[in-house]
Amino acid sequence: MTKPARRLKRRRRVRAKVHGSAERPRISVFRSNRGIFAQLVDDEAGRTLAAVSWIEPELRGLGRMEQAQRAGALLAQRASEAGIQTAVFDRGGYKYHGRVKALADGAREGGLTF
Repeated sequence: MTKPARRLKRRRRVRAKVHGSAERPRISVFRSNRGIFAQLVDDEAGRTLAAVSWIEPELRGLGRMEQAQRAGALLAQRASEAGIQTAVFDRGGYKYHGRVKALADGAREGGLTF
């Protein structure tokens, strides 16, 4: 089994257990070699409530770890503007370390609880 196929298998296994709602959306994470993306998803309505991407100007020139940390803080700020205080974390099949963990820590420091 290829590496991306293994990640998708883990992603489906996690997604079966993690479900987001309007009051407590799911933080969906995608990590590429160049950057990181995250969004707050209401699975019941099928809507994205807030999102952050590494290609935004305030995140563009940073190193990968600092970029992930700031992306989490920015996502938490946008969540609070949308009236969201709690969420569930969907690591997207990635191991919970490195940039994925930095994004989660940044979101917690920004005020989101999960």
